[in-house]
Amino acid sequence: MPIPNCSVPLPAPAGRPSESSVRPLHYARRCFDGSKFKAVNNRDRNFTRAKVERRRAQLEESVARYLSQLDTIDLQEPSEELVIKTEYLKEKLAKLESEMQRLAAMEQLLLASPDQQISLTDPDSRSMATSGRGSGVVGYNVQVAVDTEHHLIVTHEVTNTGSDRAQLAHVAKDAQAVLQSDGLEAVADRGYYDGKEILACEQAGITVTLPKPMTSGAKAAGRFGKQDFVYLTTEDTYRCPAGEILTYRYTTEEHGQQLRRYWTNACRTCALKSRCTTGVQRRITRWENEHVLEAVQRRLDANPNAMRARRTTVEHPFGTIKARMGATHFLMKRLPRVATEMALHVLAYNMTRVLNIIGIKPMMAAVGA
Repeated sequence: MPIPNCSVPLPAPAGRPSESSVRPLHYARRCFDGSKFKAVNNRDRNFTRAKVERRRAQLEESVARYLSQLDTIDLQEPSEELVIKTEYLKEKLAKLESEMQRLAAMEQLLLASPDQQISLTDPDSRSMATSGRGSGVVGYNVQVAVDTEHHLIVTHEVTNTGSDRAQLAHVAKDAQAVLQSDGLEAVADRGYYDGKEILACEQAGITVTLPKPMTSGAKAAGRFGKQDFVYLTTEDTYRCPAGEILTYRYTTEEHGQQLRRYWTNACRTCALKSRCTTGVQRRITRWENEHVLEAVQRRLDANPNAMRARRTTVEHPFGTIKARMGATHFLMKRLPRVATEMALHVLAYNMTRVLNIIGIKPMMAAVGA
C-alpha cells in the first residue's frame, strides 16, 4: 500500500548540526526484496505433482509391507493372535486403498489446475521454496521496496508466485509512481536477475544494481565462462582468453529475443581449447540489449557493498513485521483478503518507524497537512 511522502524535517543526530530542511525520501536509493509468509494452509493440505508422486510411492511401499506380513501369517499355524493381526492388517490395507483413491482424484484436479498445484484450506496459497536448503512454506510471496535512509516501505505487493524473477519491473515502477519521481535507483539480489525485467526498468528511467547468478555450465566444469571473453564495442567482436577474435556470424530469435552469435575457427588449433570448450569451437551468444546488462555489472563492480546495504535495509522491515505477526503469519484466506491484511501490517510498521524517527508531534502535524 502506498504511503504518503514523509518529507518532513527530522531531528539531527547527536553531534551534528540541525538542518532547516531534510532531503525528500524520493532522492534515496530503494532496495527491493521478497519474503515468503505462511498462509492458513497446512503443508499436508497442499498438493503438487511431486508431492502426489512421493505420497503414492509411500502408500505403495506400505501396501507391499502389509501384504508381505499377510503372506508370512499364511505360512504359520493358525492362532487367535494371528487372526487378530490379520484383521488389523486388512483394515490397514482398506485405509490405504481409500487413500490411493483419494490421491488419484486429487491428481485429476491437479491436472486441471493452471499451475498444477492445489491448496485445500486457502485455495490461493502456493507451495514455495525458502532460503533454507530443502525447506519450503505454503503461503504468499510479499514484495517490498524499502527506503535505505529511513527503512520505510515505499510500496509493497502480495503475490502467490514463488519466484522473484518477474517481479522487479512492476514493483519498481509502482515505487516510482508513489514517489512521483522520473528516476529511481533500485538495488535487488540475484533472484531478480532477468534481462527483460532489467530492460523494462532501464526504459522507465530506473537504474538497477544487482548481481548476475553464476549459472554457467562451463564455469562449473572448470572451463572459461562468458565473462572471460571481452566484448570490443567498436569492432562488434569478442576477444577470447587466448587473444583470438570471435566475429559476428548471424542473428537468431529465441523466446522473443534477438540473439547474435560469435565464433572463430582458430579454436581447432588453440592450446587452451581443453579449458574453453568440448565442441569444435566456442560460440558466444549476445543479446541485442546486452549493453544494458553490462551497465548493471559495471555499477555493481563500482559499488561492491551495495548487496550488504540491501540486506541490512530489507531484512529490517521483514523481520519486524514477521515478529509482530507471530509464527502463524497470515490469519486471512484468499489473496484479496491476505493483501488487505498485509497492507495493515505495512501501515502499522511505517507509522511506528515515523514515530521513532521524528516523534509524535511532527508526525501529527504532517498528517494534518
